[in-house]
Amino acid sequence: MTIVERRENRTLAERQAIGREARKTAPRTSHGSWAPPPDRPDPIALLRAQDDDRMADLVPIRWGRMSASPFAFYRGSAALMAADIAAMPRTGLTVQLCGDAHLSNFGLYGSPERELLFDVNDFDETLPGPFEWDLKRLAASFILAARNNGFSEATARETALTAVRSYREHMTAYAEMHELEVWYSHIVADELLDMARSSPAAKAATRKALDKRLRFAEKSFAKARSRDSLQAAGKLTETVDGTRRIVDQPPLVMHMKELDENEAITGLYRQYEATLEDDRRRLLDRFEVVDLARKVVGVGSVGTRCIIVLLLGRDVDDPLFLQIKEAGASVLEPYLGRSRFAHGGHRVVAGQRLMQAASDIFLGWMTGKPAGRHFYWRQLRDMKGSIEVELLLAPGLEILAGLCGWTLARGHARSGHRIAVASYLGVSSRFDEALADFAVAYADQAEKDHAALLKAIKRGKVKAETGV
Repeated sequence: MTIVERRENRTLAERQAIGREARKTAPRTSHGSWAPPPDRPDPIALLRAQDDDRMADLVPIRWGRMSASPFAFYRGSAALMAADIAAMPRTGLTVQLCGDAHLSNFGLYGSPERELLFDVNDFDETLPGPFEWDLKRLAASFILAARNNGFSEATARETALTAVRSYREHMTAYAEMHELEVWYSHIVADELLDMARSSPAAKAATRKALDKRLRFAEKSFAKARSRDSLQAAGKLTETVDGTRRIVDQPPLVMHMKELDENEAITGLYRQYEATLEDDRRRLLDRFEVVDLARKVVGVGSVGTRCIIVLLLGRDVDDPLFLQIKEAGASVLEPYLGRSRFAHGGHRVVAGQRLMQAASDIFLGWMTGKPAGRHFYWRQLRDMKGSIEVELLLAPGLEILAGLCGWTLARGHARSGHRIAVASYLGVSSRFDEALADFAVAYADQAEKDHAALLKAIKRGKVKAETGV
């Protein structure tokens, strides 16, 4: 293969034509409806099948967290939505999918240059696929979040519409950019304040209300900047015999006997180190592993294996917390084909690096215990900040919708055929309206599925532990 053949060897007009051609197989309006097919699998049975490969003592916590609300159920049911949308029309316009692009998987984190960025922050299900799959999951999540906060149906639909419109408009802009412009594009937290000031929601607000929202955002940014390994050590460790040790907080944080085999752990650590760049390995060599424990995280991830590792640098006040998360096959793989990466952890790391504007310097992977399981490593806290969706008023949720749509467009533009996608979307609101209609209908479906879960719990078919 020559150097010339390695690039997408098509003219600009040809790439635009690919997008327009995709309208024939998947008209933009075809995305606007959802109705469960007669042969739709039982939603609870489909999700319970995931329990077979999870840690049995944690499975009830997973179901307890998913039972909290339809929005919580939706967060934990990416596998169910993948099965549902797989039967819908596909554009065939491929990007790197997040795979679980609901709004709570967007947030703040620190770049290697110590800028506070806003981006997608969960890639457990990442895989190449049709761009609209991520967008459908995002739009429906805004309907459920709006309903969860008690907003009107008109507000809920408008919020989802804002997310899709923002995606379309920003994808159009990215289609006009040069390759390096797209690659270097990023969203800095401080710029979000300017975005909030100039948004339609801000213009409609009183000065007092706007100032209150901006102060809330500034406090959120300050809180995120304080969330680092030292802050985590203050909450998760105690000093014993002159060194730090993780404090057990059962069942959420616990030492496990199988994690105490020092020789085996050292081997796995060295395997992970080998996946890092030379400079990161040199940095990591300045730290020593002193403790590790199991930690329960998230909603959909509960029950999969997750370990936190405490390392110390120059002294006890120089901690580094790393997190090891299990990486199985993506829930999208049954419908989009197997990943080109044989290792699940490698799949996650590669997808994250491709979609994010800047990624954690300690991203890596290994094969661990039980034998043959795949894992990836990252920092536990690196200026990470999540959006407290339940605290947002309607204008704040609408601003977040526009921001998430923009962020998703940037990640897709970096990884896929942005010119064809922009051409498919066009300049009208036809696609936006269709996706908003789908989001409302699918949110209705999620509420029915959540009700089915509550019924299964009440009947004793599903064991759920709430409040954990």
